[in-house]
Amino acid sequence: MLDPEVPALSVCDLGIVRDVIDHGAELEVVLTPTYSGCPATEAIEANVLSALDAQGLGPARATLRRAPAWTTDWITEEGKRKLHAYGIAPPAHVIPAEAGIQSFPLRFFPRAPSVACPRCDSQQTERLSAFGSTACKAMYRCLACREPFEHFKPL
Repeated sequence: MLDPEVPALSVCDLGIVRDVIDHGAELEVVLTPTYSGCPATEAIEANVLSALDAQGLGPARATLRRAPAWTTDWITEEGKRKLHAYGIAPPAHVIPAEAGIQSFPLRFFPRAPSVACPRCDSQQTERLSAFGSTACKAMYRCLACREPFEHFKPL
């Protein structure tokens, strides 16, 4: 099932589907929204349950799990490739892979790292707005090809 706000990605590629638990009589799908106020949460929940029902895999229920909070590190590598192909600059990793930890302290970055243009791959870009079409994306412009693009913010 595709994400309603970023239809280039499935909810699995985005890392929203955290677990599927078979309880025998029903399936439980554990979902973690990208942020607690995400307006697409109810639509995603309904679409996931509808997709399972359409495949004859029901009955099923969805559980929203907000802790641990969703992180862009949960986007699959395939998902990051799809974001790039769709014209959205994918996020960098928040947690270094070599750290091997499940939780980490919140870090604040005074300056956004360089974001490569998904169209021409130039590093010469500037942030136009902290927010794009959704709160989890920022608006950028490439100084080389002059095209605007969205960047999925690392969380």
